[in-house]
Amino acid sequence: MAAMGRAAREGAKALRLATAEQRSAAILAMAAAIRADSEAILAANARDVAKAKTAGLTPALTDRLALDPERLEAVAQAVADIAAIPDPVGAEMARWTRPNGLDIARVRTPIGVIAMIYESRPNVTADAAALCVRSGNAVILRGGSECLASNLALHAAVVKGLKAAGLPASAVQAVRTADRAAVGEILAGLDGQIDLIIPRGGKSLVARVQAEARAPVLGHLEGLCHVFVHAGADLAKARDIVVNAKMRRVSVCGSAETLLIDRAAAERLLPPIADALIQARCELRGDAAARAIEPSMAKATTADWTTEYLAPILAVAIVDGVEGAAAHIAAYGSGHTDAIVTEDAAAAERFVALVDSAIVLVNASTQFADGGEFGFGAEIGIATDRLHARGPVGAEQLTTFKYVVRGTGQIRA
Repeated sequence: MAAMGRAAREGAKALRLATAEQRSAAILAMAAAIRADSEAILAANARDVAKAKTAGLTPALTDRLALDPERLEAVAQAVADIAAIPDPVGAEMARWTRPNGLDIARVRTPIGVIAMIYESRPNVTADAAALCVRSGNAVILRGGSECLASNLALHAAVVKGLKAAGLPASAVQAVRTADRAAVGEILAGLDGQIDLIIPRGGKSLVARVQAEARAPVLGHLEGLCHVFVHAGADLAKARDIVVNAKMRRVSVCGSAETLLIDRAAAERLLPPIADALIQARCELRGDAAARAIEPSMAKATTADWTTEYLAPILAVAIVDGVEGAAAHIAAYGSGHTDAIVTEDAAAAERFVALVDSAIVLVNASTQFADGGEFGFGAEIGIATDRLHARGPVGAEQLTTFKYVVRGTGQIRA
């Protein structure tokens, strides 16, 4: 592990000094290699899925783990899309001239060496590799033991892409053991070689990383996402948004876990929305007010407001307007993604102002909490911290900055 850290530092230097065109070529070559190696990658994934089922992995995590030809093509396309986004390295964020003639520029620069610790999702291997190359960062990838074969097969394709563009394999390394001690070594910082640790997984993983890390952490907490249907909502629009937010894909972090209905219009709004969810085979767990309107719901407990189900289960609460919805979200949410459905522009803006989440949507599904949907090509995660990045973390968010000051001989009095 220590040797990986030292090699990553050299890989980071090579990426930082490479041209934008060279980094683009490497990413495109990665996408091509993933497509060319699809048979081997899918075979490795099939072995992982079989082991996961035998080990009793939950359906949600098994779904996150599983690849098929369509999903793998989406992985390759996401990598190719990253090659097309603007290269952030060296981009000027601001520039000005002081009265003494000093020319000062704030310029984007790579963070350095990133360690990515994640569970279940092999697409993260490809996304993280491409985004780190795009942003000029070396990365050490440590995926979960449940997807080790898939990750190593994808990593082999990534290395082919790097070599095709004349970049060192040390720019993207994968931990080849399932031994948990490797995580401990990463959290300790690999002798100061790690500049940023990004965890992506369940609550216990993120908690361990945040508690033990000796390097800065960019947190990705669970997605306790809410959809608030305001009294001013269009019913058809609200029904479609709620069903999509919950049921499009229940295993993603942008899946809605709680539905909030405005008390002022609950009798009108809740029954048809609940019927649509039930028809989509979603289990509903409501508070007393919701069950009074829709008695078929199960009784919600306090735990339901803080549970990321990652399953076709939705908690339902009746709240008093925008203020009540914002109070519920502040009490139980994770600061990930929350949405309002309303035709009342003032209510929408009040919700946006009150709800302090990384992503706040108006009249759109929470399933858009995705870097690809934001135009980032892909994401390395959805950051719920306030520093240094927030929301979908793409290539630009994986840079920091430095000041470049150009003079003509100035000295300070």
